[in-house]
Amino acid sequence: MTTTTLLLVDDEEAILKQFQWAFKNDFKVITAQTAEEAIGALKTKSPELMILDLSLTGDPANLEGFRILESALQIDPALKVIVITGHDDKENALTAIERGALDFYTKPVAIDELRTILRRASYIRSLESEISRLKKKGHRGREFEGIIATSEAMLEIFETVKKVAPTDVSVLITGESGTGKELIARAIHKISPRQNKAFIPINCGAIPENLLESELFGHEKGSFTGAHASRPGKFEVADGGTLFLDEIGELPPSLQVKILRFLQDQVIERVGGREPIQLDVRIIAATNRDLASMLEDRSFREDLYYRINTISIPLPPLQQRHDDILLLSTHFLHHYNREYSRNVRGFSQAALETLYNYSWPGNVRELENRVKRGVIMSRGKMIQPPDMDLPSPAEGAEERFAGAEGKAGASVPTAGITLKEAREGMENRLLNNALLRHSGNVSAAAQELGVSRPTLHDLMKKHQIDPEDFRAPKNKK
Repeated sequence: MTTTTLLLVDDEEAILKQFQWAFKNDFKVITAQTAEEAIGALKTKSPELMILDLSLTGDPANLEGFRILESALQIDPALKVIVITGHDDKENALTAIERGALDFYTKPVAIDELRTILRRASYIRSLESEISRLKKKGHRGREFEGIIATSEAMLEIFETVKKVAPTDVSVLITGESGTGKELIARAIHKISPRQNKAFIPINCGAIPENLLESELFGHEKGSFTGAHASRPGKFEVADGGTLFLDEIGELPPSLQVKILRFLQDQVIERVGGREPIQLDVRIIAATNRDLASMLEDRSFREDLYYRINTISIPLPPLQQRHDDILLLSTHFLHHYNREYSRNVRGFSQAALETLYNYSWPGNVRELENRVKRGVIMSRGKMIQPPDMDLPSPAEGAEERFAGAEGKAGASVPTAGITLKEAREGMENRLLNNALLRHSGNVSAAAQELGVSRPTLHDLMKKHQIDPEDFRAPKNKK
């Protein structure tokens, strides 16, 4: 049995008993039939979820449900409230959402659908608890030489950087693309004794092999066609400072030998040159490839590998840095608000779920680009998943939550409802919620639901839904 507590508020004892039995395997269920009982339970039992029948007396004009809703959210602003309304009571449902309810459901109630809503509400509550936890430990999260992090893994890496920076040992930074390897390299340089000298990055995989040697080691006049003048390479430019060899796994074998010689003797020769040039350069290398496996097929030299790998700093992918996602998202939000003169306040609940559950194959670089797009494309004050070109939270998120909290017991009868009725009820609810989220904007609702505008108009006609009912009065014609 889950430890999540659900408060059921309804004046009909038969309905309370039905709900209590239906949800007993999903939640710890407590009940209340009056406003006084509900408020007392909220103060003493601290439920995370509440189902509230807005018309406790059976009279839609009675505002007792709104009084309970207001008091409940004053007692616990994080409480997730799902209000139950009559089929023709859409105006009160919208008012309840505006006043802080998470969701609404219209009678007649289908238990399985309501269970899905509750699981989603519980998932959101758990997500918000995680966010609150991260905010409370915010003193541990910090910006370190331009790197934003709060996760244990990254804080440990910061400590490693502090230890290796004062030395001249070679460092190998590994990790997937977009994890921030160059940022770590720059941080090492910034707090090292070489900080007032040059930091020179070069991507070994971005330059053709026939040009890379000249880029790295320079060339003498006339050494090859087009060499009209002598030119120093990156090694010479970095003299006294740091040379960052990004994607070192892409180096051809001939250049691996020359890099190895420099690491041994601190000496280079320009292309076409005969005189050795003595330099003082620290080497920091990075790769997203598995160099150890490259040793086996001899595509990377073993002696060079051990020379550059005096200290290894493996960067975890963003998917394993769960604590950093909110911190980074908020940082990028504020940054691009300033850059583009926008005033986006934050992320919707759906957007937060998506940010936490997305796999982030592009890591921090992808997160930054998604949030940037969200700031630019947001049509309101809160970023939605489509603004970031990300899918809305899938049923899989709810299933993951249900799995984490424990499987439900036997299936619950739905008071004789047929499969067709259940399907149409879910369809009706999806349409209503999509239009509610987008304030009656048919195009946006159609995009979220993955259907065309004509198809959505046909569905609204079928379910007798008028998008004008979801628009603010000032938008009505």
